[in-house]
Amino acid sequence: MNGEQSGARPSSLESGVLAARWAPADPDCAHAPPFLVHEYTDTFIILRQSGCTHFEKPFLYLILGSAEALLVDTGAPGADVSAAVDDVLQRHAQREHREPLRLVVVHSHGHGDHTAGDGQLKRRSATTVVDATPQAVAAFFRIADWPRGTAEHDLGGRIVDIVPIPGHQPASIAIYDRRTGILLTGDTLYPGRLYVNDAPAFADSITRLVEFTAARDVAHMLGAHIENTRTPFVDYPQGTKHQPEEHALELGRAHLLELQAALREMGGTIQRRALRDFTIWPVAR
Repeated sequence: MNGEQSGARPSSLESGVLAARWAPADPDCAHAPPFLVHEYTDTFIILRQSGCTHFEKPFLYLILGSAEALLVDTGAPGADVSAAVDDVLQRHAQREHREPLRLVVVHSHGHGDHTAGDGQLKRRSATTVVDATPQAVAAFFRIADWPRGTAEHDLGGRIVDIVPIPGHQPASIAIYDRRTGILLTGDTLYPGRLYVNDAPAFADSITRLVEFTAARDVAHMLGAHIENTRTPFVDYPQGTKHQPEEHALELGRAHLLELQAALREMGGTIQRRALRDFTIWPVAR
């Protein structure tokens, strides 16, 4: 049955392709590149840091507009992402017969496995690095009412929405790319251990994300790690460098609603709870 017959609303989102796997099953660390670089589309790039360089293996995202590129996170210690970013921007410039785009660097949040490459990028020309603090993020994106306000940022013919979501860390943000319908959720929602440092802020942030996504098409929710295995309710131990049977990267809005429902059921006291694709994990303060 086609979309018209079924009454489905056709989507105007730009579709892309996710990788079948994000790391080799048996990596050769002597020759493995520090970052896997995958084109979801030719202007939405997913980078995954190798477990050979750091066990956190974070995901980074590079979104290209016509005027500037937005890099989300700079990785964990052990690797320099600037060379991979330069290569992407140079290849894009050659395809478009133009100078490379200027670069804006932001962070899903302020933990060290997402900010370790800031120093290298601050030395790069035509680059602005926004510090991973609520004050710096709010000032750069002109968010007057942190964390309840949101912002639109134009990369040049491409709008991304910035949504503050503290709770995991005070400077946590989600980023929604209107072109692809991808919502980047950092360490707030991903297939792994959702560490909650501030329970009331975290619950409020999840509610805001539910409200934000209610009227928007969301193709995928992409976080900053994979820690779960393909087996439901089972994760890899912390410190695991190689995960041959790891969960898919992408989650959907149903996972966000599942998280909200679990938090509401817990009330004001968050307990550790393993759900099918992630675990809620309170952190003692």
